[in-house]
Amino acid sequence: MTVPLDRHYLVELQVSAERVSQLRRIVAAHLRHWSLELHIRPVCRAVEELLTNVQRHVGDDNTCVLELRWSGRHLTVSVADNGSDMPRLLHEGGGLSRVMALSDSWGTCRTAEGKVVWFTRYAQEPQHIELVPLPPLPGVRESRRAPAAVVEEFPEAAPRRTDAPALV
Repeated sequence: MTVPLDRHYLVELQVSAERVSQLRRIVAAHLRHWSLELHIRPVCRAVEELLTNVQRHVGDDNTCVLELRWSGRHLTVSVADNGSDMPRLLHEGGGLSRVMALSDSWGTCRTAEGKVVWFTRYAQEPQHIELVPLPPLPGVRESRRAPAAVVEEFPEAAPRRTDAPALV
């Protein structure tokens, strides 16, 4: 499936503490633009974790490429760097275990220049519901009025038959 250009974002950056917070805001803005507000917090936390790992583990040349791609059903986020060490899943609650908890799937793969770490989230396009205006509620005066008297006509009782036995 081909992704429209407005559903793809790619940036190459030198990772630093300041850039991590900048990229967090940029990712949040793209998710808002794509109407994925419910995914901002978990995606930004996972992106922050991946970029921080690049800063900690790659070394002096901590250049990486961050890519967001939304197909209309799945949001895929990847961070490619030139580090040779493959990341490991630790059970401490940080690193890839945090990314795993915040995503539906994740993975790593080695490239000729280094590695790519990615994760996906199921993010279906939100359904826009047309809001129909409701009639105004009655005001205080209308709600305190006594209901209008309704006169109902009842059919007159049928005359009693004299030849029928009386029920006791």
